[in-house]
Formats: sequence, structure tokens, C-alpha cells
Amino acid sequence: MPSLKDVLAVILGGGRGARLYPLTQMRSKPAVPIAGKYRLIDIPISNCINSEIYRIAILTQFNSVSLHRHITRTYNFDAFHQGWIQIWAAEQTLENADWYQGTADAFRKQTLEIQSTGANYVLILAGDHLYRMDYKAMAEYHWENNADITIAVHPVSKEEVTRFGILKRESNGRITDFVEKPKDPRIQKKYISRDDPHKPFLASMGIYMFNTKILMDLLKDFPHHDDFGGDIIPQAIKSNAVYGFDFNGYWQDIGTIRSFYETNLALTTPETPFNFYDAKLPIYTDTRFLPGSIVEDSNLKNVLIAEGCRILKSEIDHSIIGIRSQISAGCMIKDSIMMGSDYYEPDRAGLPIGIGANCYIEGAILDKNVRIGNNVTMRPFPRNKDIDNEKWYVRDGIVVIPKDAEILSGTTIAP
Repeated sequence: MPSLKDVLAVILGGGRGARLYPLTQMRSKPAVPIAGKYRLIDIPISNCINSEIYRIAILTQFNSVSLHRHITRTYNFDAFHQGWIQIWAAEQTLENADWYQGTADAFRKQTLEIQSTGANYVLILAGDHLYRMDYKAMAEYHWENNADITIAVHPVSKEEVTRFGILKRESNGRITDFVEKPKDPRIQKKYISRDDPHKPFLASMGIYMFNTKILMDLLKDFPHHDDFGGDIIPQAIKSNAVYGFDFNGYWQDIGTIRSFYETNLALTTPETPFNFYDAKLPIYTDTRFLPGSIVEDSNLKNVLIAEGCRILKSEIDHSIIGIRSQISAGCMIKDSIMMGSDYYEPDRAGLPIGIGANCYIEGAILDKNVRIGNNVTMRPFPRNKDIDNEKWYVRDGIVVIPKDAEILSGTTIAP
């Protein structure tokens, strides 16, 4: 059987990330913070390391400086290790003058880099999903079936079927058809692949393993196919051996403000669907050497607190408090995400970083380094409500304060 040393993992760094705006106003999707101290890119990189896949490339294009900084600070193999993590940024060359036009086009423009690694297999991963997966098991399934392409598939219900690319898999594991987000019940019925009344369909997770030669041939033979999910995979099913690898664990696509908000807050409960405390399969991130958090005379319930915080005489319920967060006395924070700060600042004139005294914050996302004055009120808006303000936003009813924003004392943001 081939070795995992023959596998190159390539993580898609994402495009403009419009559905996660304004969290992507100053960063790419994979650089968005999650769970108080991590970034989304930490998930696929950690899965690779835990799966013993040590050659990892990351395709980046949009607002990628903070992502590059995080990766270079965090992931450094020593001189006696053959692994590496490289950034493959979009670039203009003599052959290509434009930027990446889609996921497949990004690979097409990096053909020489892929071939220079000598890898016989390419594992393609998304940079904005939350899950823990053993890619080694997927690779072994790929080899055992002599597959050209293997797609990780996840069972979904009839209610979810319109959100995903749905695959038709036969009893031998081979995928024979694909449809993108089917809405017609008659079409949906043709794609039932599981004998399960609750989750009869199989959705593509956007995780693919290709034989490198097959990948190169497909990119060359279909030069105008720019995306894997919508173009390359449906075409490949017609002519190649494409198999579906089952993944039944927790998996969440964090593609919208609502999904980001709800996925984060689910991590605060005792029944959290994703366990960051797995000692055998840890999620890695930047080692910051921060002090422990200080909580003074406060009431906390279902709260995830990162290190380096200071919370004074406040009440916090069902919320995430990110690294270096500063919360003054008399605050009530509920159903909210506070991402914290990138640095501690010395005393200065004006609003300090953090939340001022006597604030009420509910149903909000506060991005990094925000400055909230005293007596500020934030309340959630009705679902599906979107507002663009000069200093704040509402997305699907959730109040979002963008990175580095200042909200003056006495401000009310509410319906």
C-alpha cells in the first residue's frame, strides 16, 4: 500500500468571503478567529498533522496578510523533520495575468508547484470547516478501492439537501451521479443513497483525494472548468473511478455569519458537539505565552474563556470571551462572541480596548481590538435583518462590530 509520505495536502484559503463579511473585512476566511483562541485554518492543518500528513500547501489570494502571519508564527517543523507548510499565493506570471477564478483554477495555476513535490496523491481541503477527521483512513480507503478520486461524504436529511452538492453512491461505494443543491423532490428522490429515513442523502464535504496524474489530466482537459464542486467532479464521475468515503462525525461548514455565530456558541455548552480537549488529537494554534485569566466577583454560566482576560464584577451567559479580553464592572453579556485583542495596550487617552462599564450586550459578535464605551446597549435584531452602519453591522439579526471599531459611550444598537 502507498505511504502517507506520497500525499500532498492543499488547503483552499478562500476568496472574498462575502457571506462572512464584515469578519472578512480585513482578513481571509481561514484567518477568522474561532473558539476564543484558534483560527479556522488551524482545523485542517491540525487534522493533517494528526493524520501524519506533513506536506501542506495553502492557496491564498484575498486579504491574506494575517493568515500568512499566523501560519509562519505557528507552524514550524524543525530541521530534522521532512515536513513543511507553504503558502502558495495567487501571482501574476508570464503564462497567467489574472487571479484565481475558482478552486480548480487555483490548482491549475499551481500545476508546477504540485508536480515539483513529487506527490502521487493530492488531498484537497477547505479552510473554513469545523471537524476532526482522520485523513489516513480516507487515504487507505482510496488505495483499497483503486480509486482515481475519493470524496468525503456526510449523511444529511431531506431538510438540508438544498444546501449541498448531493451524490448518488452505489452499494460498492462508487459514486455514479452528482447534483448541486437539488430543490425538486422528484430529483431528490433519485439521489437517495442510504437506508436511513432520517438522513437518506450523502453530501459532498468538499474534501477530495485525487491521484495526482488524474488531477493534472482533468485540469488540462477541461481548461474552462474553474471549480471542483460544480465543474470538475461532475465531469470526472463520467469517466473516472470516483468513490465516496463515509464521515459520520461532527462537521460544520462555517460559511455565513449565522453559522459562525451558532457554531461558536454551541462550544460553550456542556453538550458541546466538538471537543477541543482531545489530548490524542489536539487542535494546534499560535503559542502566545499569556497569563491566566482573572475573574473578579462575577457570575458566569456556559462561558468559554480564553487566556489573558480580565473580567470585573459582571454577568456573562452563553458566550465566548477571546484572548486578552478586558471587561469592566457592571456589564451583562449574553449570547455573544467577544474575540478579544491582538495585544495589550498601555494607558492612553480615549477609549481603551475592551468593553466599558455598565454595558448590556446580547446577540452580538465583537471582533478583535474593538473599543466599547460605557453604558452601551446592544440587542439582537429579528432574523433575516441586515443593516450596514458606519461603525457596526447587522447580519441575519446578529449585531457585528468590526475589527478595531470604536463604539462611543451611551450608544444603543437595538431594533
